[in-house]
Amino acid sequence: MLDKIIQYSIKHKLVIGLLTLALAAWGTYSLTQLPIDAVPDVTNNQVQVITLSPSLAAQEVERLISFPVEQTMATIPEIKEIRSISRFGLSVVTIVFHDDVDVYWSRQQVNERLAEARNQIPGGIGSPEMAPITTGLGEIYQYLIRPEKGYEKKYDAAELRTIQDWIVRRQLLGTPGVADVSSFGGFLKQYEVALDPDKLRSYNLSISDVFTALERNNQNTGGAYIDKKPNAWFIRSEGLISSIEDIGKIVVKNTSAGVPILIRNVAEVRFGAANRYGAMTYNNEGEVVGALVLMLKGENSNAVVARVKERIEQIKKTLPEGVVIEPFLDRSNLVNRAIGTVEKNLMEGALIVILVLVLFLGNLRAGLIVASVIPLAMLFAVSLMHMFGVSGNLMSLGAIDFGLIVDGAVIIVEATMHHLGLRSITRRMTQEEMDIEVYESASKIRNSAAFGEIIILIVYLPILALVGIEGKMFKPMAQTVSFAILGAFILSLTYVPMMSALFLSKNPQHKRNFSDKMMDFFQRAYQPIINGALKRKMLVAAIAVVLFVVSIFLFVNMGGEFIPTLEEGDFAVETRVLTGSSLTHTVDASLKAGEILMREFPDEVKEVVGKIGAGEIPTDPMPIEACDLMVILKDKSDWKKADSREELAEKMGEALEAIPGVTFGFQQPIQMRFNELISGVRQDVAVKIFGEDLDVLTGLSKQVAGITSSIEGARDLYVEEVTGLPQIVVHIDRDEVARFGLDVEAINQAISTAFAGQSAGLVYEGEKRFDLVVRLTKDNRQGIEDVQNLFITTPTGNQVPLDQVAKVEFKLGPNQIQREDAKRRIIVGFNVRGRDVASIVEELQQKIEKQVDFPPGYYPTYGGQFENLKEAQARLSIAVPVALLLILMLLFFTFGSFKQSILIFMAIPMAAIGGVFALLLRGMPFSISAGIGFIALFGVAVLNGIVLIAEFNRLKKAGLTDLYDIVRKGTQIRLRPVLMTAAVASLGFLPMALATSAGAEVQKPLATVVIGGLISSTVLTLIVLPCLYIYFEKINIPMKTIRLILLPALISVGVAAQAQEGIKEVKLYSTHEDFVVDKPSKIIRVKDCKDAVKETPNAKLTINGIDETLTIKYGAIGGYSIGSDRYRAFGEKGFFKSYGYYKVLDDSCLVTYSKRVYHYKSGRGLNYYYSRDLDSPIQHLWMKPIRKDFADKPKFVQNVKDIFKSYYPSLYTNERSSGRVLFNKLYCDSNI
Repeated sequence: MLDKIIQYSIKHKLVIGLLTLALAAWGTYSLTQLPIDAVPDVTNNQVQVITLSPSLAAQEVERLISFPVEQTMATIPEIKEIRSISRFGLSVVTIVFHDDVDVYWSRQQVNERLAEARNQIPGGIGSPEMAPITTGLGEIYQYLIRPEKGYEKKYDAAELRTIQDWIVRRQLLGTPGVADVSSFGGFLKQYEVALDPDKLRSYNLSISDVFTALERNNQNTGGAYIDKKPNAWFIRSEGLISSIEDIGKIVVKNTSAGVPILIRNVAEVRFGAANRYGAMTYNNEGEVVGALVLMLKGENSNAVVARVKERIEQIKKTLPEGVVIEPFLDRSNLVNRAIGTVEKNLMEGALIVILVLVLFLGNLRAGLIVASVIPLAMLFAVSLMHMFGVSGNLMSLGAIDFGLIVDGAVIIVEATMHHLGLRSITRRMTQEEMDIEVYESASKIRNSAAFGEIIILIVYLPILALVGIEGKMFKPMAQTVSFAILGAFILSLTYVPMMSALFLSKNPQHKRNFSDKMMDFFQRAYQPIINGALKRKMLVAAIAVVLFVVSIFLFVNMGGEFIPTLEEGDFAVETRVLTGSSLTHTVDASLKAGEILMREFPDEVKEVVGKIGAGEIPTDPMPIEACDLMVILKDKSDWKKADSREELAEKMGEALEAIPGVTFGFQQPIQMRFNELISGVRQDVAVKIFGEDLDVLTGLSKQVAGITSSIEGARDLYVEEVTGLPQIVVHIDRDEVARFGLDVEAINQAISTAFAGQSAGLVYEGEKRFDLVVRLTKDNRQGIEDVQNLFITTPTGNQVPLDQVAKVEFKLGPNQIQREDAKRRIIVGFNVRGRDVASIVEELQQKIEKQVDFPPGYYPTYGGQFENLKEAQARLSIAVPVALLLILMLLFFTFGSFKQSILIFMAIPMAAIGGVFALLLRGMPFSISAGIGFIALFGVAVLNGIVLIAEFNRLKKAGLTDLYDIVRKGTQIRLRPVLMTAAVASLGFLPMALATSAGAEVQKPLATVVIGGLISSTVLTLIVLPCLYIYFEKINIPMKTIRLILLPALISVGVAAQAQEGIKEVKLYSTHEDFVVDKPSKIIRVKDCKDAVKETPNAKLTINGIDETLTIKYGAIGGYSIGSDRYRAFGEKGFFKSYGYYKVLDDSCLVTYSKRVYHYKSGRGLNYYYSRDLDSPIQHLWMKPIRKDFADKPKFVQNVKDIFKSYYPSLYTNERSSGRVLFNKLYCDSNI
């Protein structure tokens, strides 16, 4: 079939030419339509439910809002996890769905449950709403609004906020692709009725009287119309408040003498502002107003930013004189930098590839024919990207290596030129003769070319199996490379033969060119090496094996990280002041930091914008003591004080230490949002400690923080403060309340209205709406005395001070409460600088296990990047072996010989050697980028082996019988294509490996692995493979053996896939001796769940297997194991006799066991036991048997007694008990 395609292409040149032009046109159109972004959007599928409740403390928010919302959402199908954060005045519940769930379906489900949640939340304390449909990449454009010089007095923070909300935001919301605009900073204007409590008391009025008066005097109505022929007169009353004077004239009550008491008699009516939970600062110039433009999920960020900029230009014309809009974070800058990096790498890579081709082929026409495949394959890839909705970004376009793409074309053109060079005709060829020559040469080598491309395609397939964050990150790359290679494959069978027949020289060529001379040099250098290698075949093979073993050892001990940090070009500095600090204090700290950075780093810092607390849409719910300092940096070329991002972060951190009581953590805007939205944590790594009591959690977090701070590479330590918020707590005395005939609601309403303020309606200014709020004057809201002296009106009209019916005192309360999957948690987070993530977490885990004793019900987990790395490694550990097996099977189908398939397969370990050494030489840890590099490398490495072995087979067919002659002749003929394939593929990645611009960090490990691997695999292919070929040809493997070898390999893939689904094995041992030596008599496969193996009180064992279910009476087996857990059968039946299956916990010196027991009072429980070894009798872990058993070790017995005093309660409640572990360790130590 492939021959027919080649033949058709050479015969019908015009058809192929027209199809090529059509491809170019389709590709060019698709290129203009392709969505462009900096990185793929890796945010998980989530819906946020936000509830604002300005007057509730954290405990009430958790109990009354977060918990009901969590409970109602828990029944939605396809949920992955539910997280919540509750703090003063705010609840944010994040519901994370599986990635394959449609976001609109998930929002519909949440919306349906919200009605139920609202019913469970007490009235008047908050209404839960869904956050906009946006993602971690959604904050595409951030701007601030400030007055021009000279207009500062005219526009204060309240006026600027009104301009933002009612002029700028309203116009931006209509922009296609914009989900919402979240206002930040400034003062939210209100019409404020500031009550004077003394005047209220003198008129014997209550706050609710004022409230009622305002509500009754602020409304319009209509009276239909009067039919007055020939006209109809419509009736309308205008009673809405329109000014401050209108409010002052409202009557609250008439005195007994009939004199009206007006609002202005008991209150000052003025413009006020809502209580603020956020602010925004600019450099050191003071407060400004700003906003975040949030992009709709799935939109093209470049296009949306362009539309927003266009709309901003229109809005500028509608702004009052003296007000300016300034963007400070614009996604298109990062996109342009990242895509600029990709374009530069691709252009440089293409030029290098063309140069290498021309050098090796020694023929400009041949070089250009192969080079022309590059843009055509690229256009084909772009067309399919557009068709399948893959966006163009750093990952999808960044991994394209033109060396890989032109492999098939190189093989065909080189074979054609070699074929033409062997001709003995001296005259110029006709076109027909040329067509025949090209067809013969192309069809001869077409299998190698086609299978080479197919193998590279196959190795990228497992990447498509990745899910989660790494799937979103690397799938677009695998798709794009697959599209490009598919295009190149089609072109190498159609376009390349047609162009070769048309444009390669038809003249006889006898003149030696530069390429021939270069190849002569390589041949002279190579011949003595191959001859020497053939004489010492065993030594050569041994060296290769040793190198492979060394590289495996180095790889296993190499550090790991998830994905190298992308340099976004700006810093997001997480700034924290002490818990309980006021908003104005945080604003001052932010302005000081801005001043220091602008003063100390004038060549590096462009501007500093501080975002404090939460915005209008609190998708990022920060407390008022937290601030995100956006440090907008100048181009790296302008920097003078530092050369790298890490160095600049360290120097800025040192400069900011001048501000006392403030901590700073350096990250980047997109990276920080991704971390937070994916795992609920902003830092690279987080230790999440789960438990119930906030004080215990705080104590544990401080211990963990102490350990973390001593670990090298852990920077910007953040310990979540869950307690320590100063609160004025009002304890209501119910006896006193009853004495005065009051109720709790009246007291609460008075407190809430007096201090938080309550809305009594709206005041309209044209289309603008502002709250009309009642609260005490500012002078009466200064301290705890004002709370104590607040007067409450009783039903009889008397007024009672609050401290007469309640105890008012200062207390420290919870600051914020975070929950994950219905459990409270606290976080200790840190960023990683100058070291890999995996080794830091490993060290931290070991230290925490040794030094921190977690009470029962409290335990740590490790989240953030580390969690992602572990999941990705688990999936790659399945994907890579599957890819390797697919390669092996394809080789077997190509060559029809198992031993030759294995021989070519040897190129893979040889390539891995170079990849590992290249990473080590450049000081890079293993990352998922490097893992993808290895996958790509294996495909290319196999190509060289295919080319070489195919030539050996051809020579053998041609009649050569001496294996040494076949090897010498074959390597001589195929040296050029082997070197060319390797040089083209590795040098094509060179610009990527050496790049330093935006986004290069993600591409570097991938390119490094491919280059290093290709160097080693080429050297070893040309030296080791010929030696192994001679050995393999002397071995004769019958077909039966091949089947026996291949069958387990195929089964193992099936088992591996099943293992991924959580299949475990239960091993049964027929005797105790078999149990000790691990010699199972029967194995049953079970689903990995707690119901798979059940033991009843009378020690009857039931195993629910996938294929069979067994019930075993006690005494029938000597023990069993499930996964890594072992259970020893021991004891005799009888009253008070301890018999059953004992779980082996530790057998390092003594053996310790736990056993489920059934207490007649408490039901199920755990008991602990020990034995000298697996053959000794099992004893209770009690002092009596220990004294008797270890009479020869009095010191050990005394130490155990001390443990029992310290750990007795936890010894019998917690299987991870420190006491039990110490018991075994003491015995080990006493024996040393």
